[in-house]
Parts: sequence; structure tokens; C-alpha cells
Amino acid sequence: MATIYDVAREAGVSAATVSRVLNGARTVDPAMVARVLTAVRELGYRPNAVARNLRRSRTTLWAVIISDIGNPFFTATVRGIEDVAQQAGYSVVLCNSDEDPAKEETYVAAALSEQMAGVIISSSGSVKAAKTLLESPVPVVAIDRELPRGEVDTVVVDNEAGARTATEHLLTAGYRRIACITGPEGVSTADLRLRGYAGALPGEPLVVRTDFREQGGYDAMTSLLSSSDRPDAVFVANNLMAVGALRCLADRGVDVPGEMGLVGFDEIPWADLVRPTLTTVAQPTYELGRMAARLLVDRIATPAAKPAKVVLPAELRPRQSSAR
Repeated sequence: MATIYDVAREAGVSAATVSRVLNGARTVDPAMVARVLTAVRELGYRPNAVARNLRRSRTTLWAVIISDIGNPFFTATVRGIEDVAQQAGYSVVLCNSDEDPAKEETYVAAALSEQMAGVIISSSGSVKAAKTLLESPVPVVAIDRELPRGEVDTVVVDNEAGARTATEHLLTAGYRRIACITGPEGVSTADLRLRGYAGALPGEPLVVRTDFREQGGYDAMTSLLSSSDRPDAVFVANNLMAVGALRCLADRGVDVPGEMGLVGFDEIPWADLVRPTLTTVAQPTYELGRMAARLLVDRIATPAAKPAKVVLPAELRPRQSSAR
């Protein structure tokens, strides 16, 4: 295996010059840089990452802690993060908190103990995990959900506006008793989407909170169908719960959209394949990830800068499930 001294000898420079080139120093003569990079390629030299990280007191890894790896929302989001990370010289370690605050706290502790260069997190709502991150020197970016009780760089969509648009769409379609299935209290996406729904509703809200999972959506829809004040439409505040709600309606023989209209929040890959096709509020998932990674790169470069909050628009995509 080639060493830094082999590269220096091949390029006709000192080992210190090779080190400066590989660490991105801009004070090295361009001709020397070219010779060093040519020697690196020809010899197949790979820097000792362990030694380099010890010198830097940090790794070149990012921890990306997401709340549910089973949710297709995160597929394009993580892809956006990874594409920017690779371009900036970082690698991504993916951690799934599974909507479990205790598991999230474990991953946060691991990211800090392993001296990760940065953390991107979609919080499950753990105040303890948020506090640990905020008190650490590690750069942090919150994505999809705002971090509880803390001000950090954040990338979200306009959840309230998206939910309001979905509810107004159902009203325009002729539905009058519209319910909302949303997530746990204290999770920003659940609370903001509930606020948007309630703000558009002319009458009294009918709300069921559950756990952002498919079975939670199924159980919430079961509860609504058993209600004495049964709704004729429902706004569901994430994609997995929407799938569960649709499954419940199919099992009960409830016609969609004739007897029950439905709009979900988050696009899903099979929205055009299910019958009826599913009306959704789509988020720019890849751009969410790309923007979060860009903010993390900037935060690593300028740790003292004021935290930024980026709010991206959501888009209603009408399909059959809301077309009365």
C-alpha cells in the first residue's frame, strides 16, 4: 500500500506538501498540486482516515437521524442529503429512531461520542435529545420537524398552509363534516397541520391523534366511523396514516370518495396506483434534504452564524379520493 512518502517521492515534493494538498490548502503552487494529485492517482494512495480524524478531533461523517425509515417520504430526502454530503467530502451514517424518543436519545449520544462532523435530525419529539444536541459543539440541522425547545438551522415545508389548502379543497368538493387524523401532540408537523386544518374549517373540528403509523391511521379511521357524528371526509396528516385510513375504509365497505373523501399529507410512490387514486399534499422531499445538507456545510464552516430557517412550499395534488 502506497504511503504519503511514496507520493512525495513520485511528485518530487515533501511529505508536508502532500499533506497540505490533500487537506485542501490554497497556498500550494498549482503545478505542485497537479503533480501531487497525479501521483496519488497513479499510486492508488488512500489517506489514513483514522489518523487524519485524530488530528482534526472530528470525523468526516454526518449522522442523519430520521424518525421512520419505513416512511417513503425519507427516501428522496436522504438522497438529497447524501448528494450534497458527497460533494462536500462527507459520508452519511443513517440512523432510524423509529418514532421512539429513547432510541433517538441513544443515537444522539452515539453521534456525539463518535465525534461526528454534524447531525441532521428529524426529531421524534424527545426534549432530552434536543437538549443534548443544543448543549454540544456539534453542528445540527433540524429537518421536516422543528427541534423541541431550541433554535438551530431548520428546513421544513409550510405545514400549516398545506393542511389549510387540503381542507379547503375538501370543502370546495362539497364535503361538510371534515375530520382530521394527526400525529402526537408536541411534534411540530402534527401540531401545525392540525392548526391549518382547524383554521380552514367553518365548523367544529373533529380530531383524532395517533402515532404517524399505518396502523394508527387504521385505528383512528375505525374510531371516526364509530362516532355518532360521523364525518363525510377526512384530512390525514401523513402518508402512512392515510394508507391505514384507506385500508380501514376498504375493509368496512365505505365508498371513497362517494361516502368519504380523503386527502393525505406527503406524496407516496403508489398514489396513482391505488383505487381510488389518492389526493395528497406533496412536499419537495429531495430539496428538503439538499437544503438541510447545504445548511450543515455552511454551519460547519461558520459555527457562530445566526441559525437559519428555510420554509419550502407544499403542493396539493388532487386525485380521485377527494373528487365527490
